Amino acid sequence: MNIRPRLSGVRLLLLGAPLLLAGCSTMSGFSWSSLSPLNWFGSSSMQVTDQGVGGVTATTALTESDIKEGLKGDYRLRSGMATKDGKLISFYQAMKEGQIKLVISGQQKGTVERIDVMDKAIPSQWGVTVGTPFSELYKKAFGVCRKGSGDDSAQIECAAPDSKHVSYLFDGDWHGPEGLMPSDDTLQSWKVSKIIWRAKGE
Repeated sequence: MNIRPRLSGVRLLLLGAPLLLAGCSTMSGFSWSSLSPLNWFGSSSMQVTDQGVGGVTATTALTESDIKEGLKGDYRLRSGMATKDGKLISFYQAMKEGQIKLVISGQQKGTVERIDVMDKAIPSQWGVTVGTPFSELYKKAFGVCRKGSGDDSAQIECAAPDSKHVSYLFDGDWHGPEGLMPSDDTLQSWKVSKIIWRAKGE
């Protein structure tokens, strides 16, 4: 039996497939890269790392266009200005579903210096998310935690075990004297309310 013609036909079809795909890729509004598994999960693939959050890093200009690009356009941005330690800073609030999910800040006309993450869908690269209990990360607060500052003064900020740029802000119930740290036993049930990234680190 001679099967050569049939095999050659299959070979020609396989050779022609890339050409057909290349031609289809020019269709308006369609990108073959959108079929990549890396794009199946949307914003859930974004992480807090030593370098920043998603594509927003210490070299990102503090402009709406650059921040939107770094966040993959998944958020609506709202700009503002505030004073901190006597200095004027600019910030962008990243909004989704009517809630503030991130705050990106820095010197006016400068680059990004700090990112506050309140979005549960954005974990740190070590798997920590908003809602992670203190007990999963630390046994004691001594040497790694301190009282929060400014609007976070009622909370506790702890350095991430594996990073100089990332810290976790914990919130919980405590009725002790103002200005004192809660006991380690009390902190065990506190949970991450915010992940903070700083360009200069701690």
